[in-house]
Amino acid sequence: MRRVTSHIVEAVAIGAVPAALAACAAAGVEQAALLSMAVAVLSLLLFFAGYERGRPRLRDTMPVAVLAALAAAGRILFAPIPSFKPVAAIAIIAGAVFGRRSGFLVGALAALASNFFFGQGPWTPWQMYAWGLAGYLGGALAATGALDRTPVLLGYGFLSGILYGLILNLWSIIGFYHPQTLAQAALVYAAALPFDVVHGIATALFLAVLYAPWKRKLSRVKRKYALGDRDHGKAEKPLR
Repeated sequence: MRRVTSHIVEAVAIGAVPAALAACAAAGVEQAALLSMAVAVLSLLLFFAGYERGRPRLRDTMPVAVLAALAAAGRILFAPIPSFKPVAAIAIIAGAVFGRRSGFLVGALAALASNFFFGQGPWTPWQMYAWGLAGYLGGALAATGALDRTPVLLGYGFLSGILYGLILNLWSIIGFYHPQTLAQAALVYAAALPFDVVHGIATALFLAVLYAPWKRKLSRVKRKYALGDRDHGKAEKPLR
């Protein structure tokens, strides 16, 4: 029963943001940026609450914290190259090894932590959601074995960069462009497309280099200490 409830909470948290964005865009709601940001924040809180409801042990949170810190540091390190960042790739690896919830948390926390360097603002919840979603979907795909195929892995990595751009650009359109028209939206997406493509290529490249060795090493740690989401794969006992 708890697992079913957890899945429902996740579905609501993940689905609320695109639903709110679409509704605001369709209805032309005043203060749409504020409303949609509130939905994003509430969705993040709901997801974190669902994770906490699973009663994670302290050792379950350590890989999330370490990988989120590495992703944040990588974003800062590659800051001189526009849109070239490893955040989505590391979130996807976290999701593949430790489960979709861990993937979401790594992406979300990496965005929050790195923005203490780049600057916090109303865009932060959207970055948290977008990178978190990349890790979450990566974990869901990995659970089916899809990411074991290199073309699927690299293809998803590229698409995750495009997805990030779709979410952030839609928020920009809703928040800063009035009245909203399809022509205006097309111009915004066209202007952002080169940056989104670079982000997608960077994610695919980081996955090509990091996915196999990191997954192999992190899987050993996972097996040794029985880490990860409780419903991600078979339950394992820690090695003695």
